[in-house]
Amino acid sequence: MMEERARQELLACLKGIRRFAYALTGSMADADDLMQATVLRILERPMPADADVRRWSYRICRNLWIDMRRANRVRSEWSALQSEIGETVVDGQHLADVAVSFQEVDMAMRDLPEAQRALLILVAIEGLSYQEAAELLDIPMGTVMSRLSRARASLAVQFSANPVDRFPGQGKESAHADR
Repeated sequence: MMEERARQELLACLKGIRRFAYALTGSMADADDLMQATVLRILERPMPADADVRRWSYRICRNLWIDMRRANRVRSEWSALQSEIGETVVDGQHLADVAVSFQEVDMAMRDLPEAQRALLILVAIEGLSYQEAAELLDIPMGTVMSRLSRARASLAVQFSANPVDRFPGQGKESAHADR
């Protein structure tokens, strides 16, 4: 059974785990599933006595995500095949619930490679230091700095571009007529 101090620390970092899960999965439904699996794993297994609850829970979340990706490889390939033939599923409720500015940031974040997106969430949103992020992801400090630099540069380019060019389909159709 989890001791009271660790339980309180876990409760305090649930929002952060959910944001991190969303950064990894790119879908709120998948993020909720990943977060639930993470909390279940935390509660089922004893936490090391010297473990930092926040770092330990993020690592469990990341490892579960990797396991889920491996297990869902066939499903992902099928989804990619469906996308190629034009059968796209749109989550209308999600689109209705978010503001345009959030949509723009979300779209820009999705364009980032997974490694950059996850790292940017940990440092920029969750407030981890570069060292903490490096330890959590088990990567060298130089890799953290270069990935963050590339992620920030990519976002800067996307947000400095013409909005019509940034998000095709959201603007005047005549701007895309010659493409």
